[in-house]
Amino acid sequence: MQTQDVLGELNDYAGIFKLLGDPTRLHIMAILSLKELCVCELVELLSLSQSNISQHLAKLRSYGLVKERKEAQWIYYSINWERTTLLKEIMGLIRLNKDEIDAIMSFSRKDKCKI
Repeated sequence: MQTQDVLGELNDYAGIFKLLGDPTRLHIMAILSLKELCVCELVELLSLSQSNISQHLAKLRSYGLVKERKEAQWIYYSINWERTTLLKEIMGLIRLNKDEIDAIMSFSRKDKCKI
């Protein structure tokens, strides 16, 4: 690998670490590693404002760490696992507590996200 390629890859990794250095963004990524969710579901799980969650998602999306899928008026977010192998390794180190995992996995969209 040439020096420029190595530097490019290192800059990319540094950007990922910078983004994930924020505990809220890291928590969002840990949650999304388990299940695709919309902003209102993340708001409920994290007890943060919709604008706060949206700002964090925008940063993660701009770097390609999160992808979105539109369904009717809703946008669902998930991890972009194809972005880098480093992301898989990092997320493999994150452990959520059992109660939080149960809450995420049992999330039902029936009564959530009403306009």
